[in-house]
Amino acid sequence: MLNTVARIARTNASVLITGESGTGKELIAEAIHINSQRVKQPFVKVNLGGISQSLFESEMFGHKKGAFTDASADRIGRFELANKGTIFLDEIGDLDPSCQVKLLRVLQDQTFEVLGDSRPRKVDVRVVSATNADLRKMVFEHTFREDLFCRINLITVKLPALRERREDIPLLARHFADRQAEVNGLPHTEFSADALNFLSRLPYSGNIRELKNLVERTILVSGKQTLDATDFESQYQRHDEPAKAAEGTSFAGMTLDEIERQTILQALEQHKGNLSQVAMALGISRAALYRRLEKFNIII
Repeated sequence: MLNTVARIARTNASVLITGESGTGKELIAEAIHINSQRVKQPFVKVNLGGISQSLFESEMFGHKKGAFTDASADRIGRFELANKGTIFLDEIGDLDPSCQVKLLRVLQDQTFEVLGDSRPRKVDVRVVSATNADLRKMVFEHTFREDLFCRINLITVKLPALRERREDIPLLARHFADRQAEVNGLPHTEFSADALNFLSRLPYSGNIRELKNLVERTILVSGKQTLDATDFESQYQRHDEPAKAAEGTSFAGMTLDEIERQTILQALEQHKGNLSQVAMALGISRAALYRRLEKFNIII
């Protein structure tokens, strides 16, 4: 995978990075930009899952003052900010169908129109996209445009799940421990053989992000300089816990939305409002969690 990244980085080819949540798709996108001929130009990240349909054009293409009710000043869109550089379209699988059409045009001919200004503007951007969704299946189900899929998918880079590269777990754990010590001014932390064995056996549905959270949380809570398996075991949170909690709740007579809202509230309570852990426990992205919090008017 890294050899593929090294080969295609210096080209202008559009790249689609796929993989489960927490596998490091954004880091690969940054590596592509850093090793490209555009390295001295902007690298603009856009989380498409966090942009509502109504704000899509303003966020991506910008607007002129007075273009709509709340447009009190001119705004430069993300594509214009990324001119001559790279734009990273994260969670592209979450993009609404109507927004897919608007995105396709700028990807096809590198032109767009600012809201409130009918003059087309030209940009020169390299497009790197990422998703944890199965876009081929979405194309088959007509929830993702085939022409847009072809446009972003000249080169595909698939990131393996952490459970598919378990030999890297001790190295990653060591890296996160060293970073934690550096950032917080803590003493160097060691791992016992049992600790590394325990870490290497976990399922990691949250992938590298889950490992990072577990290592950092255990270091901070334990306060020990040598960690063993019991230290990590006490901090490890099984992902089936919210489901077990839900089993004891009666959902009789509730609508699907009410059940979803109740499940989110239970997960929030269990994980003390930690949105990363809540999203991981529910098996959704943080952006998807944010949209549900907004949908159900849940205030953290």
